[in-house]
Amino acid sequence: MKRILFTVLCVLAWTSSVHAKDYTIVETGQNGCFGNRSQIECSKPGNRFNGQDSQYKGEEARYRDNDDGTVSDLVTGLMWVKRRGNKVSWSDAMEEASECRIGGHDDWRAPTIKELYSLIDFNGWVQKQEQDSVPFINTKYFDFEYGNTRTGERIIDCQDWSATTYVGTTMGGAKTAFGVNFADGRIKGYPTRMRNTRHNKYIRYVRGNTQYGKNDFKDNKNGTVTDKATDLTWQQADDGTTRNWKDGLAYCENLKLGGRTDWRMPNAKELQSIVDYTRSPTSTDSAAIDPLFAVTLKESYYWTSTTHLDGPQPDRTVYVAFGRAMGYFAPPNSKTAKRFLDVHGAGAQRSDPKSGDPDRYPTGHGPQGDDIRILNYVRCVTGGGVESYEPSNDRIPEWKGFDSYTPRTQPDSQQKGSSQRMGHGGKRGGRGEPPQAAFDACKTKRKGNKCTVKTPNGTISGICRDMPKGTVCVPDNH
Repeated sequence: MKRILFTVLCVLAWTSSVHAKDYTIVETGQNGCFGNRSQIECSKPGNRFNGQDSQYKGEEARYRDNDDGTVSDLVTGLMWVKRRGNKVSWSDAMEEASECRIGGHDDWRAPTIKELYSLIDFNGWVQKQEQDSVPFINTKYFDFEYGNTRTGERIIDCQDWSATTYVGTTMGGAKTAFGVNFADGRIKGYPTRMRNTRHNKYIRYVRGNTQYGKNDFKDNKNGTVTDKATDLTWQQADDGTTRNWKDGLAYCENLKLGGRTDWRMPNAKELQSIVDYTRSPTSTDSAAIDPLFAVTLKESYYWTSTTHLDGPQPDRTVYVAFGRAMGYFAPPNSKTAKRFLDVHGAGAQRSDPKSGDPDRYPTGHGPQGDDIRILNYVRCVTGGGVESYEPSNDRIPEWKGFDSYTPRTQPDSQQKGSSQRMGHGGKRGGRGEPPQAAFDACKTKRKGNKCTVKTPNGTISGICRDMPKGTVCVPDNH
C-alpha cells in the first residue's frame, strides 16, 4: 500500500512539474469595466466595450511575506526584497546586487524589466497628492514611497531601475535602461548616465526562477504563434489596420484564426511578455518583437485591454511601443526647439486616449511630449489558461487631483486648507473641484491644448482636459 501511495505521489509530482510554467503571466488586478471616458456596466458578448481586461481571468497575484525582509511570489517563483532602500544611480544599482544578503541569501540580482513588470497592479491611480493616490504595486507586501514633494519632487518621481538596457538610445543619444514607475503605471527608458543625483532611482533585487521572462516561440504554420513558456497563442501578423480602443476590442472578440474563435485583446502584462528587448528599429531595423511575428510598421504601438487610470477620467488605455516610444522633447529650461525623437525606447509601456482626434495633440503629452496616436495596431491572443469572467466591477475612487495646483515646495501642513490654494475665494475651487481660473484658461481652447493659469504663487502650466462640468486646465505632471 505504501509503495502504491508513493508511486501515485511521484506521478502527481511529475505531472505537476510537466504543466508548471517558468513564465506565468500574473493578472493585472484590474476589476472594473470602462467605456471611452467613464466606468460602465460590463458589456455582454457582441456589445460595445466587451472583451476588456477585467472580463478575463488568469493567474491572480499571490504573495507570501517571509518575515525576513523578503517576499515570495507564489505564481512566478521569484523572491523579492521587501524594502525600498535608497535611490541610487543605475551603475551602483547593478553593482550592489552582489553585496545584498537580505534573508541570508547571496544570489540576489537586479531584475529584468519583465521580472519587475510582473509586480505591477493596474488598480493603481496616481492623484496629485500622496494620500489620495493608490500605488501600482501591492503595498501589503512591498514597501513603497512616492516622490518627496517637500524637496521639489513630483510624487511620481519614484521609479525603479531594471537590469534591461535599451539597444537604442533616448533623448537624442543617451544610453538608457528600462524601469517601472509604480506611482503612475508605466515602463519607460531612463538615461543611465546623469550628473545630477536627482535622477537616481530605486532598485528592488530579485532571486529565483532565472527562466522568468524568456520566451519559447513555435510557429504553428496557421497564422498563429504559440509561446510555450506562457502557453499563450498569438496572432502572427496584425491585419494592417489601426483602430481606436473600442474597435480594437471588437476586432479581437470577432476574430477567427487558426481554427479558433476564442481570441481576445491581450492585457498589458500579456502583451509586454512578447517584447524582444534585444531588438529595436535603430539597432536591428525591426520592431522589438521576435522575427516569427509580422508587423505592418516597425514603428508601431499596440493596444492592450487594460484601462490606465491616468488623470481625472479613465479615458486612456495602456499600449506597448514595439517601435520607438516617440515624443516632442527639448531639455528642461533650455531654449532649444523641441524635436520629435525617441524619448522612452522600444518596449516602453505608456497610454493613449481611447478615442478622439490625434491632431488635437500636436506636441504630445507630458514633459517629454509623449506621442499621441489614438489609432493603434492590435495583436490578438488566446490560451494561457485564461477564461471569460464576470468581474464585480467595484466603483473606482473619486478623482481628487486638483490640489496639485498647490506649489510642490510648500510643506504639507500649508497645503491642507491653505488660503494660498489656487481655488481660494473663487466661484469654483472647492475641495475636489478646479477653480474658476482653470476653466477660464480653456474657454477658447480644445482638449489637449496647452494652457496656463495664474495663481497667487505663480503661473501653472497644464493641458486642457474635458471634465463633466466643462473643459479645464489640469496641471501636467505626467
